[in-house]
Amino acid sequence: MTRIDLSPLYRSSVGFDRLAHLLDAAMNVDQQSGGYPPYNIEVTDENRYGITLAVAGFEENELDIQVEKGVLTVRGKKAANEDENARRFLHQGIANRAFERKFNLADHVEVVDAELRNGLLNIRLVKEIPEAHKPRKIAIGQADAKSATLEHQKAASDAA
Repeated sequence: MTRIDLSPLYRSSVGFDRLAHLLDAAMNVDQQSGGYPPYNIEVTDENRYGITLAVAGFEENELDIQVEKGVLTVRGKKAANEDENARRFLHQGIANRAFERKFNLADHVEVVDAELRNGLLNIRLVKEIPEAHKPRKIAIGQADAKSATLEHQKAASDAA
């Protein structure tokens, strides 16, 4: 397996220690799932994303979507059907096998909703950054004003 050397990134960055784990997991995903079901990930707006999975043959009650600790997991499992077991195929190219597909979500990315239409499962996501995490301007104060304030506070405490 190929390993990526991230040491140059660590020299000038703080808090990206999780990045190596995410890259390793991303490289192993397609090997584990065999590429089924196929999917698209798209940017629909500045802070909006969409994931579309091709789940032909699955019904809503056979699909499960969960988000836990920043990982979106989509599972599909066909319900046992007596008519399906009695059918004999000369060729079966439509995969109806169970699957599990995982997507790592960035911080503050939330699943808005999901919709199953024409064999495609569409999952809509939005990135909502809290006010506390948005950039803010830091005022630069005057050194003389700070010194004068500190001297005034010290004089007041000495007088008391």
